[in-house]
Amino acid sequence: QVQLVESRGGSVQAGGSLRLSCAASGSIVTISAMGWYRQAPGKQRELVAATGGGGGTNHLDSVKGRFTISRDVGKNTVSLQMDSLKPEDTAIYYCKAVVLSSSPWGTGDYWGQGTRVTVSS
Repeated sequence: QVQLVESRGGSVQAGGSLRLSCAASGSIVTISAMGWYRQAPGKQRELVAATGGGGGTNHLDSVKGRFTISRDVGKNTVSLQMDSLKPEDTAIYYCKAVVLSSSPWGTGDYWGQGTRVTVSS
């Protein structure tokens, strides 16, 4: 199987920065895409940023210019650098990977356990 392990989030004041990391391990042949989602209390989970195999990236409009996703294909890791954080960025952040697995029935989408980010005003 495949496991995604995220780094710990944290609490910062508005305007501060945090960096989240996620590492995938297990029966991985290749990962076609990795990304970060978030879910704030009472809201639906939304895509924050994603990157595909070709290196292209996309970011949620509200985080463009503040957040940057990056990926190390060789290490099966993805990071999210979050700058100029705002209180509305407060949420649980989840890493996701789209995995081709060498394990029978193992190919599919995998999620990290979630990490909490709190931004105070």
